[in-house]
Amino acid sequence: MQAEDFTEGKVLLIDKPLTWSSFQAVNKLKYVLKRKFNLSKRFKIGHAGTLDPLATGLLIICTGKFTKKINEIQAQEKEYTGTILLGATTPSYDLETEVDQTFPTEHITEVLLQETLPQFTGEILQKPPVFSAIKKDGKRLYEHARAGEEVEIEARKTTIYEFELTRIALPEVDFRVKCSKGTYIRSLAHDFGKALLSGGHLTALRRTKIGTYDVADAISPNEFEEKINHED
Repeated sequence: MQAEDFTEGKVLLIDKPLTWSSFQAVNKLKYVLKRKFNLSKRFKIGHAGTLDPLATGLLIICTGKFTKKINEIQAQEKEYTGTILLGATTPSYDLETEVDQTFPTEHITEVLLQETLPQFTGEILQKPPVFSAIKKDGKRLYEHARAGEEVEIEARKTTIYEFELTRIALPEVDFRVKCSKGTYIRSLAHDFGKALLSGGHLTALRRTKIGTYDVADAISPNEFEEKINHED
C-alpha cells in the first residue's frame, strides 16, 4: 500500500468495538494513515453511517476521493442483530440510561411475539429516540434530553424489510432485522415492547451488513493499525 492508494480512494471495512464512537474509529484510522504515509492535513476520511458507542459491527470508512461515495453507501439496506429486554424501558431506549419503568411480561408468549412481528414489517412510522443526534431548534436531541427539556419529535417513515426473532428466552429476545436508511433499532425495540403491552429496550446491537458489504470481511481498528505498520 502506498499513500496514493488512500488519497485516490479506499473503502475500508472496520468492525467497530464496543464503547468506541464512530468518530473515534475514524480518528484512529486517520492518525495511523497520516503517521505511516506522512499525509497532508487536507487528507479526506469519513464514515458511511454512524454506529452508537454501545453498538458493534460494520463501520464503512472511505478515504480520499472515495469520500464522495459516502452518501451512496449510506443509502443502502442495512442488517443488524441484537437483543431486546422486555418488561422495562429506558429514556434512551438502550443501556445508556437507567431503567425508568417496568411492565408485566407474564402474558407474553411465543405465539404473541410472532403475531406482533408483522406490525413492524414493511413501511412503518417511528419516532427517533430523544437521546439521538438529530437536530431540533439548533440543538441535538440528546442535548435537549440531558438538559431536561421536553421536545416534540415527529414520526418518520422507514422501511423494515425483514424482522425475525432468532432466540426467545423471556424476558430476552434476540433478533435479526433488515431495514432502510434512517431506521432506529432502539426505537424498534421500544415500540416492539409497547406493542406487546409491556416495555422493551435494546441491550445489544451489532451491524452485520450494509448493502453487499459484510462485517465478516471487516477488521478492528487495532488490527488495521498492525496491518498498515507491518507493510513495507
